[in-house]
Parts: sequence; structure tokens; C-alpha cells
Amino acid sequence: METCFTPLNAAFHALSDPTRRAVISRLMTSPAPVKELAAPFAMGLPAFLKHLRVLENSGLITTEKTGRTRTCRVQMARLEEAEAWLGEQRALWTAGADRLASYRRNPHDTEHRP
Repeated sequence: METCFTPLNAAFHALSDPTRRAVISRLMTSPAPVKELAAPFAMGLPAFLKHLRVLENSGLITTEKTGRTRTCRVQMARLEEAEAWLGEQRALWTAGADRLASYRRNPHDTEHRP
């Protein structure tokens, strides 16, 4: 099976990991250097850098090197794309649940039938 990583797929893949979600949460307050981002996690720097690479490849963060310090920033546009997709899905699920609830209240009402 071939994996197709569209930007939205890549964003959700990156957000599927709790470490990466924690990094995004931290970066929502302000940009931060890698060393500061890595500090709360019980893993080596090479493992943490792999998480950052996934986030960067997904477009959720960017990094910039100044001297010896690499600073990470969240990319709101990609997060907003994911949020928009979730909002669309939420609207569909809510509409379906509303139709089901209405049907359960009035099962003989032909308005609720396909």
C-alpha cells in the first residue's frame, strides 16, 4: 500500500503523537529554541530531533538557525487547515446526529427518510 502524504494527512500524522502535540502546544505561546523544547521530555536529543523533523516536514513548524541556536515556530496556517477540516467533519456528524435524534422522536415522519 502506498502512503499519500498530502499536507493535511502529514499534519494529522504529525499530531498523532503526544510528544509532537505537546511541542505544538508549547509553541502556541511563543517561538522556542530546540534545547528548551526538548527539556521536559525523557528522551535523548536525537530522538527529540526526529519529532521536530516530522513536525517541520508536515508544515506545522518552521525552524531557523541563528548562530548555534535553532529556534522553532508554529505555522498557524497548517493548524488552521486541520482545524477547518475538523470543523467540517463536526458539522456533518452533528447534522447526522440531529437527524437521528429527530427520527427517533418521530419515526413515522417521512421528512426524515432518505
